[in-house]
Amino acid sequence: MFGIGMPELLVILVVALLVLGPKRLPEVARALGKGLVELRRATADITDELRSAQTMLENEARQATRVDRETDRGEPQGSAKKQSTQSDAEAEPQGKAGDGPSSPGSEEGKPERPN
Repeated sequence: MFGIGMPELLVILVVALLVLGPKRLPEVARALGKGLVELRRATADITDELRSAQTMLENEARQATRVDRETDRGEPQGSAKKQSTQSDAEAEPQGKAGDGPSSPGSEEGKPERPN
């Protein structure tokens, strides 16, 4: 406790007894104890608040990292990989090779010329 050993603590108590007297020493000790309890409560509240703020910041950083990774992969923000894969499959219907504008050699939006 603050590097104070038993001999030092006894010296402090004897000096306090001589300075304050036997009648006033218990009152001062009681007030000092209450003050220390309040200090510990306030410190605990501040510690809890700092921990919750740290957790919130860590969660925001993780979310930002996920968004950065998604944009690096070319995925739209806020969408999961399954959603983008599913929407891609719905947007481009499967068909035979050479059918429609998605066939090789044809330009999108222009009809193919018959051979």
